[in-house]
Amino acid sequence: MAYPRVDVSDRIYFQCRRCEGTFVAREALPTSDVERSQYELHENDASDPNYRRFVGRLVAPLIGRLAAGAEGLDYGCGEGPAGAAMLTEAGFNVTLYDPFFVPDEAALERDYDFVFCCETAEHFHDPGREFDKMERLLRSGGILAIMTGLEYPQVDFATWHYRRDPTHVTFYRPVTMERIAQDRSWEVDFPSKNTIFFRKRH
Repeated sequence: MAYPRVDVSDRIYFQCRRCEGTFVAREALPTSDVERSQYELHENDASDPNYRRFVGRLVAPLIGRLAAGAEGLDYGCGEGPAGAAMLTEAGFNVTLYDPFFVPDEAALERDYDFVFCCETAEHFHDPGREFDKMERLLRSGGILAIMTGLEYPQVDFATWHYRRDPTHVTFYRPVTMERIAQDRSWEVDFPSKNTIFFRKRH
């Protein structure tokens, strides 16, 4: 399928006609070495109150949706898994997975009541495959909680700061998330800016 090209001078992007998601051309995707070196520049300290406040935008509404003792996976936890720490403090059992920093494949061989995916979906080189993987990780009725910078109508994509991170390669609009839900028969809602909650029905 041919996708229309997005006119940005410093990188090649295309847009999906069906879901309106925007993505970096395959030949322009960063290598794993570039990704890791960029991630190592992040100062994501799980004890930093400012970082916890930022991650809390996803943690707080998720806690309100979980049953006591729910088991979850922090998918793409990075070096400073503040979300997992906060959820653990709230009484939930959280497993960590990150392809660079916690590459525990065993974590992907079981299922969970929730998957926590904070500031990770924009890094997906193959988002369809990743969402299918997260669907398999969820139990019936399970919740997929995502935070990512959404491309709202007022965003000027060419000047948008969020796309300037070289590891940010997939950008979603609200309609993109709705299409993801529709394709998988999930429920979806948007509790606040840049936060998305999916519920697996079966």
